[in-house]
Amino acid sequence: MEIETLDWLRTNEGERLLVHASQAWADHPGDPVRVASVVRRLEPDAEKAAAATTQAQLRAKAVAKFGSAAPVMFFTPDALEQATRTRVADHRAARLAAAIPGGSVIDLGCGIGGDLLAFARAGLIAAGIDQDPVRVAMAEANLAALGLAGAVLVGDATTIDTGGFDAAFADPARRGGRGRVFDVEGWTPPWPWVLDVLTRRALVKVAPGIGHDLVPPGVEAEWVSDAGEVKEAVLWSPGLATCERRATVIGEGGLATLTEDDDPGAEVRPVGAYLYEPDGAVIRAGLVTAVAAGIGGGLVDAHIAYVTSDDSFRTPFARGYRVLEELPYREKPLKAALRERGIGRLAIKKRGVQVVPEELRKRLALKGDHEGTLVLTRVAGQGTALLVEPF
Repeated sequence: MEIETLDWLRTNEGERLLVHASQAWADHPGDPVRVASVVRRLEPDAEKAAAATTQAQLRAKAVAKFGSAAPVMFFTPDALEQATRTRVADHRAARLAAAIPGGSVIDLGCGIGGDLLAFARAGLIAAGIDQDPVRVAMAEANLAALGLAGAVLVGDATTIDTGGFDAAFADPARRGGRGRVFDVEGWTPPWPWVLDVLTRRALVKVAPGIGHDLVPPGVEAEWVSDAGEVKEAVLWSPGLATCERRATVIGEGGLATLTEDDDPGAEVRPVGAYLYEPDGAVIRAGLVTAVAAGIGGGLVDAHIAYVTSDDSFRTPFARGYRVLEELPYREKPLKAALRERGIGRLAIKKRGVQVVPEELRKRLALKGDHEGTLVLTRVAGQGTALLVEPF
C-alpha cells in the first residue's frame, strides 16, 4: 500500500469504504474474490478498492491478537503476522511502567505500532522508529485511531542514540525469505546489536527457543505464554531485571509468575494418583521442579517435563490429569487393552519417546464408544503408557 492510499483511507470517504468492506467480509468470510467484487461496485478506483478489501481481511484476522481495537487499526500482512498479542504486550508494558513510572521508552523497529500502543496505554511516554515509511504511517494512524499519544519517525533503529529515553525496546526480525531464522546471527538487527542494546536499560523480545547459554550475565530471561501457548521470551537488562529466569502464564483468570526463587528442587518419584503437564513457559524457563515442589510432588523422570503427585491441585502452571491406570507400552498389547475398554476416540500425548501420535492412532485402529487420553512417556527411564483423564 502507498502512503497516499493510506491517507485517503483515513478520510471520511475512505472510512466509509472500510466500513463497507468490513461488512462485506463479515457477510462473505473466506471469499476474498466476492468481497473484492462487492467493494469495487462502491469504489471504482482499483487501488483504493483493493486496499480497503485487504484492510478488511486483515482487521478480521487481527481480532485474535488485538481484540476490539482491530476494526479501527491498519495492518500489513507480515506486520500482523509478527505482531504481539495485546494481552502479552500489555503485560510487558505494565511491567516496564512499574519499573519506570511515567518514564519514556523508544521502540526500536516499531512496525505498525502494536507494542507502541501497549506502552502508551500503560502511561509511558512512547516513541517509535522504523525504516519502513508505510509501517511508520500505519503506526501513527493506529495511535490516532485509539486516541493514544506517541511519536513515530522513519529511520535506522541501529543508529539512534537511546540515551534520551528511560528505556529501549527491540524486537529483532526473525524471519527471512525462507521462513523463520533460528540462528541469532541471522536476526535483523543481528545478535551483537542485541547484546549492545542490553548494556543499557532495555528489554528485547526474542524467540521462545533461545538457549539459556545465550542470556548474558545479569540479564533476566522471561518466557511468556498466553492461553497455554508460549508466545515469546523477553530479555530484561540488568537495570530492569529482578531475577534470572521467569515463567509468566497469562490465562482467562489473570496472570501468574514463577522464578528460580520459587524452585527448591524436586526428586524423581513413582507415578502417583495425578499427573501434571507444566505450561510451556515453565518448561522453557527450566522451572518444572518449581511446579513439582508447589504441588508437593516430584518428577516422573529426571529428564522429562511431567510432574506427579498423590494429591489433586489446581495450578495455573500446569494442566492436571487423574491417572486411571498403567497400560502396556508395547503396541500390540496396548491395542488390545484399549479395545477391551471400548475406547474408540483417543487423545495421545507424548514426551521423551519416539512416537508420532497420528501414525500410532491409525495403527491402533480403535473401535468403541468411549473416549480416552493416553500419555506415552518415560518413567524412571522406562517407556510407560498411562491412561488418564483431565480434571
